[in-house]
Amino acid sequence: MEHQQQPQNVSRQNFDDWMVPVYAPAAFIPVRGEGSWLWDQTGKDYVDFAGGIAVNALGHAHPEIRKTLHEQTDKVWHLGNGYTNEPVLRLAKQLIDATFADKVFFCNSGAEANEAALKLARLYGNKTGGEKNEIIAFKNAFHGRTLFTVTTGGQPKYSEDFAPLPQAITHLPFNDLAAVASHISSRTCAVIVEPIQGEGGVVPADAEFLQGLRELCDRHQAVLIFDEVQTGVGRTGELYAYQHYGVVPDILTSAKALGGGFPIGAMLTTDRYAVLFQPGTHGTTYGGNPLATAVAGKVFEMINTPEVLAGVTKRHEWFVAGLKRINDRYQVFSEVRGQGLLIGAVMNARYQDQAKQLNTLAAEEGLIALIAGPNVLRFAPSLIIPGADIEEGLNRLERAVARLCV
Repeated sequence: MEHQQQPQNVSRQNFDDWMVPVYAPAAFIPVRGEGSWLWDQTGKDYVDFAGGIAVNALGHAHPEIRKTLHEQTDKVWHLGNGYTNEPVLRLAKQLIDATFADKVFFCNSGAEANEAALKLARLYGNKTGGEKNEIIAFKNAFHGRTLFTVTTGGQPKYSEDFAPLPQAITHLPFNDLAAVASHISSRTCAVIVEPIQGEGGVVPADAEFLQGLRELCDRHQAVLIFDEVQTGVGRTGELYAYQHYGVVPDILTSAKALGGGFPIGAMLTTDRYAVLFQPGTHGTTYGGNPLATAVAGKVFEMINTPEVLAGVTKRHEWFVAGLKRINDRYQVFSEVRGQGLLIGAVMNARYQDQAKQLNTLAAEEGLIALIAGPNVLRFAPSLIIPGADIEEGLNRLERAVARLCV
């Protein structure tokens, strides 16, 4: 085969030429990041309120994270799951010491973590006997893109084209405890829930709802799974959102912020359920990779401090005050909701379904944000974003809002 030189100059057009079109990326290409800022190919700067979808919990290119990664690259990169390694053991102990968990399984993403959790729940149900295989999930949920997790997520637009889908998955209304109570039975092996529905519109669960799920799962011997892929590792102002509610799950999934930008996922559980997974029942090639777990260990160490977690709550207040200031002038949002630095600004009736348009205008003004459905502008920035960067980002958002309201 003739050798072809690697292309040096690439553009957004090349995405359409070369990439499978499962995404619709922005017109600009970021090439450098530092803290809460990004720069594109032209040198234009952006305040980053998206955080790589709640991933870059300590911003871009944090010097301590870079140092940790560089140190590990001088040691060992990858071993495979026939061996263990020092970084993965240290990270497991960090997670166990900070949470309810007795054991941890590491993987590469939130979808893989949820896949492991759902498989473990089904295994538990099958070991229990009878037909204990039903999984209760919730409408407008999002749990990943594997066939099992996309089916469990309660948004048919993501799953219906891939039928036939995994069976015995029931979707009930979120925050409707009565609906769960009337449906759950001895056939139910698990209930999976997000403490805050992220992709579904940044909708927090009611405390009574989660407490009731815990009681119902106990009564029917079902596994309670908390999907904390987006809410975990400080995002809500607690290390994990379950700690806000005082409701302890049986299985918890974590990813996104756990690696601070390096791909990693984790499933946390207790000895009661962990023992069901034995060699050969589940696995992943890259899970527990020394590079990933070394980085995640440093990220976790830096976030799991009273100062950082309290700072998340303080930054939430700054965001809400700034969004209120914008809304007082332009009356564009009907509600601002969420916890910590997972915030959703809901477009009001006049600007119904215009979140994407506002997000595009914000990018033109030099602000990177997210959407959560057609009607919610979503923010998930660095947990340590400086107050001055919040103010600058909100100023740029205000300019975008002014253009939308013309």
